Amino acid sequence: MTKPILIVGGGPAGLAAAHSLATFGQPCIRVEKEDRLGGAPILEGYAKLVPSGEWARDAIGGMVDRAANHELVAVRTGATVTSFQGQVGNFTAALSSGESVEVSAAILCTGFTHFDSANKPEWGFGTYPDVVTTSQVEQMISSGKGVRCPSDGRKPQRVAILLCVGSRDRQIGREWCSKICCTVSANMAMEIREELPDCHVYIYYMDIRTFGLYETKYYWKSQEEFKVKYIKARIAEVTSDGEKLVVKGEDTLVKRPITIPFDMVVHAIGMDPNVENPSLSTLFGVDLERHGYIGRGNAYGNTAETSRPGVFVAGAATGPETIDDSIAQGHAAALAALGFLQPQRASA
Repeated sequence: MTKPILIVGGGPAGLAAAHSLATFGQPCIRVEKEDRLGGAPILEGYAKLVPSGEWARDAIGGMVDRAANHELVAVRTGATVTSFQGQVGNFTAALSSGESVEVSAAILCTGFTHFDSANKPEWGFGTYPDVVTTSQVEQMISSGKGVRCPSDGRKPQRVAILLCVGSRDRQIGREWCSKICCTVSANMAMEIREELPDCHVYIYYMDIRTFGLYETKYYWKSQEEFKVKYIKARIAEVTSDGEKLVVKGEDTLVKRPITIPFDMVVHAIGMDPNVENPSLSTLFGVDLERHGYIGRGNAYGNTAETSRPGVFVAGAATGPETIDDSIAQGHAAALAALGFLQPQRASA
């Protein structure tokens, strides 16, 4: 038996990697900087997941239970890796808790950081309390209290969801598409309409990218069954007339200006590289790709590999990713690590 494999990060990819390793009889050590496992879906209170429709606390909570309670999975929460030295099969990782562990390989499942809407001040976040993010609306829904205007607790009668906040925007250095925002927003719009059937929900978009099989289940369903209105537009600013929020911009289909009042405006925030990636790159000796995500190997070779032998990566640490694909990549990274270590296991 080889030494344990180190898994850094406690989100969906890391949970999947730990479960796979344990299933194959491989011990692993999970290190998570927060005080509990689950990653963004649990820590940020996600509501119903795309595309399963399951509550995050149930779906991801079940993954936490399976991974954390396995005898071959050692969990270290509230801890970070402070040094990582050695070579394949014989690494030494020091933890902030004062512990030092000998491991054979590492899998980085360090996730992403949500775009900070304060970096888009012209769209009203931080100025008007009823301009919120998709994460905040997720928390409203998952709390069971329902979608309410933060300023006074009233039920909104008109809601605008602005897509691509912190995505596909070269002016603020975010050239990439965050992949899942369109689908999440369509799902959120349906959840709002389901809870508040008298509420009018508008989605303002540059393009709609409900990729693959999501087109029917989210884009068309939200329009045809839930009467969500889609407006192709370029938003200039979000202001207030003293009573309502006012979305100003241009309807790019009919080429005319728009000035429309709303009770609540929702920023569909994108996925940024983990703010700790520069230090993780130095710590683990791995390269970052041009936008700041952790670089990964050739898709036709082993996508889980990084630039350092014995260090693998999975999930949104490599770029914007869905939860389902992050889970699949976590399983794949576990198998890649086992396969990479197989010659050593055979000779041990």
